[in-house]
Amino acid sequence: MNANGSNAVQLLILVAGLTLIPALLFTVTGFTRILVVLGFVRSGLGTPTAPPNQVLVGIAFFLTVFVMAPTFTAIKKDAIDPLTAHKITQTQAIDRGQEPLRDFMFRQTRDKDLALFVDLAHLKRPKTRADVPTWTLIPAFVISELKTAFQIGFLIFLPFLVIDLVVSSTLMSMGMVMLPPVFISLPFKILLFVLVDGWNLVTRSLVESFH
Repeated sequence: MNANGSNAVQLLILVAGLTLIPALLFTVTGFTRILVVLGFVRSGLGTPTAPPNQVLVGIAFFLTVFVMAPTFTAIKKDAIDPLTAHKITQTQAIDRGQEPLRDFMFRQTRDKDLALFVDLAHLKRPKTRADVPTWTLIPAFVISELKTAFQIGFLIFLPFLVIDLVVSSTLMSMGMVMLPPVFISLPFKILLFVLVDGWNLVTRSLVESFH
């Protein structure tokens, strides 16, 4: 293969790799947990189109940047800056850069989930974190994030469920069975969410859940 053909193949691989970067970043950061919880908030309120998906994704993205700021700072200090200064090679930069991410993922990953993927991969029982391959750590981290997100979502749903039950029971006792309870409960749920400063509470809970 001539030089032009080789360069074309390298360019194709690079473009294909760039398309995977967003998915990779979303699966090794707190983005999944944050977005799922925000989705639960919207579902609990009973407003499937407010906030719209674009707004939820934007909020989740910037909250992820806020939560991951210490990790990203460590990656820049340990890997990107030395690489830019030509003090280390690209391979060394990759090795150094993944360490802060691995530390973050290990802190958020349950031992049970990690043991599951170590067993599925037929690996020997790791003695230290360094013995756990990154390709095993990532899926364990993802399902741990999903479980945590659903736990938070359950707690968010409870007060909204109570309002729905109270409104439904009240309407039935009044004989107004033809009136959809959501018409009455929706304003009360929105009012409750505003009065307790719900977005502040949800944001605080999300950020503190990573500590």
